[in-house]
Amino acid sequence: MAYSEDHIALAAEYALGTLDADERAQVEVMMSADKDFAGVVLAWEHKLSALNQMVGSVEPRPEVWEKIRSAIGHSGQQSPILLPDPEPRPMAPEVEAAPVLAAEPSNVIRLVKTANRWRTIATATSAIAAALVVMIGVGVSVPDLLPESMRPKAKPQVAEVKPPPAPQPSAQYVAVLQKEGGGPAFILTVDGATRNFTVRKVGASAEAGSSFELWLISDKLPKPRSLGVIGGSEFISRPVLASYDADMVKSATYAVTVEQAGGSPDGNPHSAPIITGKLIETVPPPSR
Repeated sequence: MAYSEDHIALAAEYALGTLDADERAQVEVMMSADKDFAGVVLAWEHKLSALNQMVGSVEPRPEVWEKIRSAIGHSGQQSPILLPDPEPRPMAPEVEAAPVLAAEPSNVIRLVKTANRWRTIATATSAIAAALVVMIGVGVSVPDLLPESMRPKAKPQVAEVKPPPAPQPSAQYVAVLQKEGGGPAFILTVDGATRNFTVRKVGASAEAGSSFELWLISDKLPKPRSLGVIGGSEFISRPVLASYDADMVKSATYAVTVEQAGGSPDGNPHSAPIITGKLIETVPPPSR
């Protein structure tokens, strides 16, 4: 059933609680007689219920109640109210009653009432909208201030984590340093990526007062370059080959001389090499 703006405004004011006693009684009679109109009132109550949920009850202070009693003249001890005795009323002459016609309210009064009702409804809905904006802002910035039931639900986020790529093995080179016709004295291992080398002592032993020294010999160098004293411990690792060209490191000859204790004092070999060897590739570089 279609209702006029007056009926809709009346239902909204009933839900807001701004009607006087007569108007409320009128609405309740209409609700009991018309279920559709009762549904309109119920719909307004649902729309406006957000105001009641966001405003808590506040108990006035005792002094406020005292001021109210003073304003209506009920403060202090109340004296009994004495009413004057009613005087007998003179009998009015019987007059033939003229028919009374029910007067319709003027258009001006009806428009004023309608405007007031819609103004009240507009004010209430504006307050609801403002409250909802505040709640949305609080929910976005500080959701912990809202009640548990009104907090926005957190959406689970799935992040794809890719494992880091497995390190690629680098090429490995090995040289067996030995005397002619003899067994291995040292094993030289070079990492192709970093060009760090490791020397393992196998069967060599230096005489007292002397040291073994490792040299790099290449056609690209004017003289042998010392790689340091070796043989003092079972394993010796050094990064000195990193300063040389990779092709030179792979093609060079590695020789061992016997020097005074602690190695050559001037960076030059002082005896002929007794142990030599060249690198061979044992682990190829990764395919690209």
